Amino acid sequence: MRRLPGSNHRARFPQAEARRAYRALSSSVKPAGLLLVLFLIGSWLARAQARSVLLGIDVLERTQFAALKGKRVGLITNQASVDSAGRPTRLVLKHASGVRLVALFAPEHGISGEIGAGKHVSFLHDRLTGLPVHPLYGETRHPTRSMLAGLDALVFELQDIGCRSYTYISTMVEAMDAAGELGIPFFVLDRPNPLGGRRIEGPLVQPAWQSFVGRIPVPYVHGMTAGEIARMANRRGWVRHPCALQVVAMEGWRRDMVWEDTDLPWIRTSPNIPWATSPLYYVVTGFLGDLGADAGIGWSPYPFQYVSGRGLDAFALAQEIDRLGFAGVQAVPEGGHGGVVRLEINPRTSANLTALAIYLASRLNQASHPPLLRKASANGKEMLCKLYGSSSILTELNRHQSVRQIAAQWRGSERAFALARQPDLLYPDLPPAERGPHYPRATPVSAGDE
Repeated sequence: MRRLPGSNHRARFPQAEARRAYRALSSSVKPAGLLLVLFLIGSWLARAQARSVLLGIDVLERTQFAALKGKRVGLITNQASVDSAGRPTRLVLKHASGVRLVALFAPEHGISGEIGAGKHVSFLHDRLTGLPVHPLYGETRHPTRSMLAGLDALVFELQDIGCRSYTYISTMVEAMDAAGELGIPFFVLDRPNPLGGRRIEGPLVQPAWQSFVGRIPVPYVHGMTAGEIARMANRRGWVRHPCALQVVAMEGWRRDMVWEDTDLPWIRTSPNIPWATSPLYYVVTGFLGDLGADAGIGWSPYPFQYVSGRGLDAFALAQEIDRLGFAGVQAVPEGGHGGVVRLEINPRTSANLTALAIYLASRLNQASHPPLLRKASANGKEMLCKLYGSSSILTELNRHQSVRQIAAQWRGSERAFALARQPDLLYPDLPPAERGPHYPRATPVSAGDE
C-alpha cells in the first residue's frame, strides 16, 4: 500500500541518498550523460551542506561558547543530543575552549537511549568522554546537592517529542528547580518540536494527578519547544525554586515546521521512538499499553503505529477510522477478528490526534469481552489517569463518543493555554513564502572527536 506523503519513517542523510541515486543512474546511462548526472548530484550534495535550522548547540558554538566560558558545566544529555553535523553535544562541550564540562546527567532510557521505558538508570562513566553520568531516572529524579556540587552552570539539551507524557520535560523541570534552589544558572540549548509549534490538544493535568508523566499543567500535546516550556514554567511558578534561566534559541525554526522541514537527521530518542514520525503515533496509541491493548511495541520496527487487541475486527475498525474523513489519516487492516490495524498519518494532518487516541482506546475497550478496562490492573488504571491528567479517562473509555465530541470537551482549555503561552514563545509562525535563509552546517565530525 502506498504511504501517504510525509509519512516516511527514516530521516535519511541526503549524502547517503545521493550515493544510492548515483549507483542506480550510472548503470543505465551512457558515458556522455554521466557528466550531467554528476553535476546534478553535486548540486544536491551542495544543498545538503546547508540546514534550514540552526540548533541551540549550533548557535552556542557559533558564539564560541561565550555564555559558558570559564564555567564548570554539568550537561543533561543522551545519544540524540547532537549538533547539526551529528556530533554529540557532550563532545562538543568537552572540546570547547574555555569550557570545563565536568559531569553528565542522564534521563529515562539512559545516556545511550537503550534502557526500556520505566526501568531505572544507574550511575556509570561515559565511554565517549570518561565523565561521570548521574542518573535522573533512578533512586531520585531530582538532582541532588552532591550531584550538583561545584557546578557553575547546568545545561539541558534533550530532544523532546512534543507530548506531555514523555518524561524529558519533567526531567528538565526538576533540574530547573534544583538549580534554582542552589543558585546555579540553568541553560536550555533548544531543539525543534517534531510535532510542530501549532498543534495544541487534550486536557490539562489536574493537580491531584500530577506525576512524572504529567509534571506541569500543559495539554497532552502542547506545541512548544523545551526552551519555551522552560520559560513558561519559570514564569508561572511551576518550578518551586525559579532559576536564573537562559535559553539558547534556534535560528530558522518556525511554528509551522514538522521535523522533515528542518533538514536535520532524526536520531532515536528512546527505544520505541526510532523515526521522525514516531511522535505522531505515540500520541495516538500511547494509552493502549496501560489499557492492556497492543500498539506494536516489541514486535514491529514501527512502534506505536499499530492498533491491536483480542476480538478486534481489523477490517471494520479500519473502515471506521477512514470514514472519519481526516485528511492525512489512513487505516490499513492487517487481519480480521483478532487482527491488527496499521495507521498511516501525515505529520501535517489537521486531525486532533489526542481525541483520536481516546476514541481508539474506547473502541478497543468496548470490542473486548470483557472490556479491557474491567481487566486492567489497578496500576494500569492509575497510569491511565496520570497520562490523561484526571480520573475522567475511566469514564471516557466507556462512552460512545465521536472524535469531534471528545475534542470539543477540551476546546476551552486549549484556547486558554494558547493565550497563556504567548509571552514565552520564541519562534515565529510565518507562512512558507517568508522562510528564512539556510544556515551552514556545524563543523563535520572528525575521527579525533570519536
